[in-house]
Amino acid sequence: MPSLTVIPDVASPSADAGFDAQADRVADWLLGSLEWNATLFHVGQYCGRWRASTAGRARASFHLILEGRCWLHRPGLESVALSPRDGVFLMRDVPHFLSPYADPGIDCAPRAMQPLSASPALGETALACGFFSFDGPLRDLVAQSFPDCLVLRADDLAMASAATLFDLMRSEALRAGTEPSVLMDRLAGLLFFYGLRHVARSDANARGFWGLLRRRGFAPLLAALLQSPERPWSVADMAQRVHLSRAAFFRQFGEACGQSPLQFLQLLRMQIAARKLTQGESIAQAAEAVGYDSYAAFSRTFKRVIGEQPGAWQRARRLDRSEAAGVTAGETNRHRSETPGH
Repeated sequence: MPSLTVIPDVASPSADAGFDAQADRVADWLLGSLEWNATLFHVGQYCGRWRASTAGRARASFHLILEGRCWLHRPGLESVALSPRDGVFLMRDVPHFLSPYADPGIDCAPRAMQPLSASPALGETALACGFFSFDGPLRDLVAQSFPDCLVLRADDLAMASAATLFDLMRSEALRAGTEPSVLMDRLAGLLFFYGLRHVARSDANARGFWGLLRRRGFAPLLAALLQSPERPWSVADMAQRVHLSRAAFFRQFGEACGQSPLQFLQLLRMQIAARKLTQGESIAQAAEAVGYDSYAAFSRTFKRVIGEQPGAWQRARRLDRSEAAGVTAGETNRHRSETPGH
């Protein structure tokens, strides 16, 4: 798997519209199954010999270029030029830094970030930097299908709609100054989700599970699993759907996503059940919706996959929702109090 993906505007000439639409719906469902959020660390602008990094905090992070130009540097890799409305998403905590120079060897030091100017001067670079996270039973399966670093390009026609999010973030930064706002957190989260969906939908960048999804025949199968999770699916049933022998299907599925078909089906069922519990359905209703007649069997499987008993998980999610506003405010205040690591 490459460590850096610069997303081009490429479409698969062999894929018909119906196939693409079905694959896109499955990709949207999988991404939508994640519990994700983004938090701005700080926003503003730099000038002179500056250096910026979010590395070393054991968290996934991002850098959004609001104005000006800069370069992304990672050890052992070619430097990457960044322009206004480009975005860098580091899916894992990896060594990196941004600077105004193409040569990573030019001596630059951390500088205090200044409030964003309505009309930045020549040589100034405006950034929004922060952290993101996502959770859920399918988190590892989804995350492992993406490279360490995603660079979203403003000149990619498929990302044109994201320009609105950058403009809204810049407007909010001008209003709020260097103090990140809850609205900016939301906008950054939307941009993160938008970028992941774009990668998942791009044939040129499909890998891991996304590569499996883009293989003809697999998207309809996955859509069928989502539509009828209560059905007693067997490996033979699934293999027949994609017109492969049982052995070939089992091998291709495992190679792509690191899970056997039945293991993945179990993950999918428990994710669907978890969603139903979050929406207020009873444990019995959630169990029946994913093909379980036995409350005990469902509870055992749910705890093994999710990590908690269904009742405890549902109560915790209710508590999470009731405290969401307080947690968001506390997280924002905590980041504001930190010394910028730039």
